[in-house]
Amino acid sequence: MNGPNLVRRVAGAVLAVAVFGFLSTLTPAQGKVRPVARTEPPRPPRAETGGAPKPPPPDCARAKCLALTFDDGPAESTAELLDILAARKVRATFFIVGENAARHPELVRRELEAGHEIADHSYTHADLGRASKKKIMAELTRTQDAIRRASGVTPVLLRPPYGSTSERLTKITRELGMAQVLWTVDPLDWEHRDTAYVEKRVLKAARPGYIVLMHDIHPTSVRAVPKIIDRLAAEGYVFVTVPELFGGRLTPGKEYVQRNSGDPQGLP
Repeated sequence: MNGPNLVRRVAGAVLAVAVFGFLSTLTPAQGKVRPVARTEPPRPPRAETGGAPKPPPPDCARAKCLALTFDDGPAESTAELLDILAARKVRATFFIVGENAARHPELVRRELEAGHEIADHSYTHADLGRASKKKIMAELTRTQDAIRRASGVTPVLLRPPYGSTSERLTKITRELGMAQVLWTVDPLDWEHRDTAYVEKRVLKAARPGYIVLMHDIHPTSVRAVPKIIDRLAAEGYVFVTVPELFGGRLTPGKEYVQRNSGDPQGLP
């Protein structure tokens, strides 16, 4: 082998070794030498586990429990009410009109996500106590469907509009697995669109174990809520949902107006 050919071969070998060594130092993203196929599915992001576990509800056989309930929504003013309740860490019960649930499904979902109880208040705010079986079934099932589409849950509580009930309605709610929830405190906020008036009536009438009726469709009522909560909390009241007030045990078809002091709430 002559000298020039030998020199060329040696130089080529040295160059190949140098290039191979350089490429081996590159990452796949830099050198794109050999793309690696993913053989495992990507791992889902880790769930956030920060914060303390949610405390159990208060024992309303011993605590000064009060259930705030809101009828006829959701409406635009419901969003403001949810902000007020969230700022004070208060949970309430919303008795929803079905056609409003269909109109504002995002507010129904927000109520659920905030930990509030969602309940049925008929589809068109009908007088169920005077209605036929066919009418009752349509009003209740359409509302259940609208709330389920909006939130994924099916209510187990009913507040008959106007507090109008009947033996027929009691039988149907028993069959549908729904308890009937009335109220103890009515500030007549639907008639008196006056924030100070609503505040005064609720604060004067509130007692442990009572259920307070208000309407989140009226901005004047929503504006009364901060003072009502702050004043009653200062007196030692705790605010609970209707199921929490009764220890989570509500009987389908039965009417609930208030928790009497002797009722064994939250106990085995």
